[in-house]
Amino acid sequence: MSRRSQDIDHAVGLRIASRRSALGLSQSALGRELGISFQQVQKYESGTNRVSASRLHQIAVALGCSVAEFFPSQHEDQKEGAAGMKPLTATAEGRAIAAAFPRIPDLAVRHAVSRVAEALASA
Repeated sequence: MSRRSQDIDHAVGLRIASRRSALGLSQSALGRELGISFQQVQKYESGTNRVSASRLHQIAVALGCSVAEFFPSQHEDQKEGAAGMKPLTATAEGRAIAAAFPRIPDLAVRHAVSRVAEALASA
C-alpha cells in the first residue's frame, strides 16, 4: 500500500471522527447505528482499517453528510493536512474544539480563543 493511500485512509478516519464528535455521538452509538463494534469504529477513525465504499456510504448516512465530506479537497496538501490534524483530533476534547471553532461567528473571538489556547499550551 502506498504512502499516499495510507494518508487518505487516515484523513478519512479523522473526518469521520470529527463529524461523529461534532454530532455528540460516541463510537459505541455510531457502531450500533452501523451494526459494528465500537472497536471497528476506532479502527476506521484511526486509519488502521480502510473503510469500504459501501461502509463509507453507511457512515455518511448515519452522520447526515455526503461521502465527499470525508475526503480532502484537490487543493489541500494531504500530508500536511493529516499530520497537522492528528494531535488535535487524537482526543475527544480536541475534536470538540476543532468542530466548534469554525462556528464561532466573530473573528475577534476566534483570534482570542486561539491566543488563549497558545498561552495555555506554553504554560
